[in-house]
Amino acid sequence: MKKMAAIAALGALAQETRLDIFRLLVEKGTGGMPAGEIGARLGQPSPTMSFHLNQLRFAGLVSSRRESRSIIYSANFKAMNELLAYLTRNCCGGRPELCFPPAASGCAPVQIAAPQRKIKP
Repeated sequence: MKKMAAIAALGALAQETRLDIFRLLVEKGTGGMPAGEIGARLGQPSPTMSFHLNQLRFAGLVSSRRESRSIIYSANFKAMNELLAYLTRNCCGGRPELCFPPAASGCAPVQIAAPQRKIKP
């Protein structure tokens, strides 16, 4: 990942709603979610969701596809992993394997206590 792509991705994630959207899509996995369902889960109106989803798409963090009358959004795991690799490339004196437990490579989840999010069930 190049520096400008990392800046775009970090800039997109620096907004609370977009971070919530991206985390929700990461949790959902490769199947993704319809835009309306994302909005319902986060309590956001359609115009707001369109704006934020377009910002994430422009930054390369999400992709979209049409299924019938719905637009399905998915996290771009390749871009996410490239961003993480860019941020940790010189971690621990050039030994990034020391920075994460073995399960943290790729998309494997790491158990970290996270603050409560405002995502509705």
